[in-house]
Formats: sequence, C-alpha cells, structure tokens
Amino acid sequence: MAKSLAQINKQIARLQQEADALKAKEVPSVVQRIKEAIEHYGLTVEHLFDSKAPKAVPAKATKAKTTKPARKAGAKRPPVPVKFRDDAGNTWTGRGNRPRWLVAALSSGKKIDDFAVKR
Repeated sequence: MAKSLAQINKQIARLQQEADALKAKEVPSVVQRIKEAIEHYGLTVEHLFDSKAPKAVPAKATKAKTTKPARKAGAKRPPVPVKFRDDAGNTWTGRGNRPRWLVAALSSGKKIDDFAVKR
C-alpha cells in the first residue's frame, strides 16, 4: 500500500524529533572533546576562525589598561620549560591534562616530586 504525503510528512517530523533528541544528548560530550583538543594543541581563536574576522570585545574590557603589549596575530609564544621528566625521556610542562605516562606512574605509588626537574 502506498503511503500518502501526510504520512510521509508525519514520519519525517518524528524522525527529525529523534535526531534533535540524539544531538542534544551528544552535545555535552562533543563540547568536552573540543575543549580538550583546544587545550592540548594550544589553539587560539585565530586557528579556529578566520583571523580577518572581527573579534568581539567585552564591554568592560574596552577601557581596561593592559600591562603587556598585545601579541600580533600569528606570533609564536616562547617555549614553556619542562617541569617533569621520567627516566624514559617523557616530559610534561605542567600545563594541560597529566600525560598517560605520569598518571600510570602516580597510580603505581610514585610521587609527582619524583619527576620534578631540578633547576
């Protein structure tokens, strides 16, 4: 039996509701993964969006004085010194999530001070 247009439109509306519900359920985990990737790779707004796009400025920040001169778009930051190192040569600057090698070592009973780089 052939379906009528009204039946097909009803089915489309039901499927769209299911798709919207699934999307709403997945959004928090997607946002979390994106935040982790941004932090891990040190991405900036310029990396994610066209650097020629106008940047939004918060209302209170327009009159605030800055103590440091603003970096030019695309300017490289100086490297961050290594703060933790293990015998295998793995390193971590102390920024971002703890690396797997450090988490595994800490869970085996070692202390984070065992890996601190002395200057």
